[in-house]
Amino acid sequence: MKRTITESEFIDAFNGSYADSFSYEGKKALYEYLTELEDSTGFEMELDVIAIHCEYTEYHLLTDFIADYEDYVKAHNIKEIDDIAEHTQLIRFDGGLDHKFIIQQF
Repeated sequence: MKRTITESEFIDAFNGSYADSFSYEGKKALYEYLTELEDSTGFEMELDVIAIHCEYTEYHLLTDFIADYEDYVKAHNIKEIDDIAEHTQLIRFDGGLDHKFIIQQF
């Protein structure tokens, strides 16, 4: 038996040790992405904050992503945020003044 989780419950699940894993906007974008993924695949997911924290990373700047994946970026000539989408799941969202993004780690 599974229960549907609202966006608010999803965001609240990150309180405590994982509160800083994603920005508020990032959590909303991740919730939207994961629910759309469930709808498109027909596969119901269980809410596992630890697994989500381990599988996805939010970036505020492309330079931060490049620092984390320096060798990969050089080998695959990644120069823009949109180039990342050719290599992993990219979730773009507007975080106020910044255009932040979340990737599925690889």
